[in-house]
Amino acid sequence: MPYRTHPSERLSHGIEREHFLRLLRPHLPADGLLFEPEDVRPYECDGLTAYRRQPWIVALPETVEQVQAVLRLCHRHGVPVVARGAGTGLSGGALPADNGVLLSLTKFTRILAIDPDNRCARVQPGVPNLAVSEAAKPYGLYYAPDPSSQIACTIGGNVAENSGGVHCLKYGLTVHNLLEVRLVTPDGELLTLGGAGLDAPGYDLLALICGSEGLLGVVVEAVVKLLPRPPAAKVLLAAFADIEQAGAAVAAVIAAGLVPAGLELMDQAALRAVEAFLHPGYPTAAAALVLCELDGLAPQVEAEAAKAEAVFLAHGATEVRSSHGEAERQRFWAGRKAAFPAMGRLAPDYYCMDGTIPRQRLAEVLERIAALSAEFGLKVANVFHAGDGNLHPLILFDAGRPGELDKAEALGAKILEACLAAGGTVTGEHGVGVEKLDSMCLQFGAAELAQFHAVKAAFDPAGLMNPGKAVPSLHRCAEFGRLRVHQGALPHPELERF
Repeated sequence: MPYRTHPSERLSHGIEREHFLRLLRPHLPADGLLFEPEDVRPYECDGLTAYRRQPWIVALPETVEQVQAVLRLCHRHGVPVVARGAGTGLSGGALPADNGVLLSLTKFTRILAIDPDNRCARVQPGVPNLAVSEAAKPYGLYYAPDPSSQIACTIGGNVAENSGGVHCLKYGLTVHNLLEVRLVTPDGELLTLGGAGLDAPGYDLLALICGSEGLLGVVVEAVVKLLPRPPAAKVLLAAFADIEQAGAAVAAVIAAGLVPAGLELMDQAALRAVEAFLHPGYPTAAAALVLCELDGLAPQVEAEAAKAEAVFLAHGATEVRSSHGEAERQRFWAGRKAAFPAMGRLAPDYYCMDGTIPRQRLAEVLERIAALSAEFGLKVANVFHAGDGNLHPLILFDAGRPGELDKAEALGAKILEACLAAGGTVTGEHGVGVEKLDSMCLQFGAAELAQFHAVKAAFDPAGLMNPGKAVPSLHRCAEFGRLRVHQGALPHPELERF
């Protein structure tokens, strides 16, 4: 279903496409512009395929200077720009803008330098996440953030969404593993933000860019941290007969003073689908499965694994297994990382949510998700970065049935409301994009949103970069509030926020 831009978010520049193509052609390679319907169709959506829009023009620059030239022309003529990486995002963040240029960074695929002495790598934005670790492996180093899509997702997209992964509990998100970016501003200037030092004077603009969803500029280069590969690692696989017990056990592991490298939870629907899809050896009779990885020096790993196992057993685990050797450890994780594609065994379509809650509220929110699933009549499979409270409920539906997509989206919105009610937030790592704009109206009031818009205006006064994404307009939130009052979901005083 096409995403309909809210009236307050539309831009209209009035320039004809043929004229703008003539302006662009001198600045790009001969094959660097796409505009025919059959050529631009692959760019009509990202991983959130429910929202589609045919691009007006797709530009494929090969150099930083070409990116600058495109942005200068767009700025001069009021043409909106959406930067795109591999298109693996799940919130519609790379959805093309009406009458705008989709700026693809897929030709920026060079690893420019590996610096083992300073433990960093300088890369272009189109480099796949996993390729960084592969290039650093001969030096005994790796790049820690590891989204499930790491074989395909790119560093530029990871910066835009502040991506995490199964090991972000101990090693942090992209923002914690980023040293420097080169950013092209909406008017074509080239900035360097961050640097090799631990700190720098002035505002922390590097952190601001990380997670900004392409609203402030285009990242054309990044310097990322590399870490030494841990000498030892072990995964515990704990099975539970009750998912609420599993959630409570996750909180107890952290309360016990342990900081696992990864702490993941899967419910029975998810683990059974994964077992049928990949055969990692999961106990399919379990109601829930927790994967807990400890890494470091071998004696430390053994001691912490024993402590974690005791916590799991004390909180009702029916079985606890330990990985023996690297092959088994990788097999346990391969199952978790295959959870999303495995959902095809359960339903023709799924809608992946991305809320975050305080981990001590995990059992409570799981119970609420189960109740909402029954209320809407749609099954939900749960896969969580449980250690840091990042939930990924997968709502199963059939888009071929009239009204099921709308029902799935309504259920997803209710799950995000449950996250907010538990003291959480509407996104952990997928970003807002177009998907969660209305949910942002529930999390933030007019004062906070006004500040977000002020930051954007400081970088992009004309509002040309990825318009209509990530931060809703106050007008949109007011309309959304009036709709919820009409539906009885909000009291009238809530409207005073906008």
